[in-house]
Amino acid sequence: MSTFFYMLLAFVVGVLVGWFIWGRLRGELDSLRGELGRAKSERDRFSADTYRLSGELDACGRSRADLERKLREAPTSSAKAGTDKASAPAPAALMSTPTPARSSSARPSAAKSASTKSAAAKPAAAKTAAAAPKKAPAPKKAAAPKATTGKADNLRRLIGIGPVNEKLLKAQGVTSYAQIAAWTDADVKRVEEVLNFDGRIAREKWIEQAKLLAAGDEAEFASRFPTAATSNNN
Repeated sequence: MSTFFYMLLAFVVGVLVGWFIWGRLRGELDSLRGELGRAKSERDRFSADTYRLSGELDACGRSRADLERKLREAPTSSAKAGTDKASAPAPAALMSTPTPARSSSARPSAAKSASTKSAAAKPAAAKTAAAAPKKAPAPKKAAAPKATTGKADNLRRLIGIGPVNEKLLKAQGVTSYAQIAAWTDADVKRVEEVLNFDGRIAREKWIEQAKLLAAGDEAEFASRFPTAATSNNN
């Protein structure tokens, strides 16, 4: 009885140990199978990439062959095209399309329109002319002093008038004190241009001297211009 029990116990222990060992081996076997499956998938992927790259390489080879063929054929085709272009006849000149003539009925309407426009433009032109400001009359040029019909005065009494200047003044028709006393700015400018000096009439006060002498105020003249009697008056 005890022997049978020990044998049964040994059998159970052996089964358990065997089951344990088988379980571990089975787990490792499953792991190896998984690794093998992954390796196969990687191999398949690499194979697909290899096929794809091979196809692309073949396509590149065909493209290269086509380009080389086109490059070889390009000089021949360009030469042929140049020959055809040179031998082609020149295009005929384009015919200009004649402008259709206007009908005779359009002429009266055009004339009527032109007359209407001219009639409408006349009042506008008249209105514009009326509204335009009139030009101011040009200022009259200062007339040269007229020579007096009476006795000529001794112009050399004025400081600054000598024989030469007196002769030039008489040539301009200036012979009296009254004429010099009545000079305007325009007269002064004109006389200075003739005598060839600028500003001398104002500096030497010819007009003031002439006014005193024309009025017969000898005392005031001698008082204000004491050097008049002794001046050389050149």
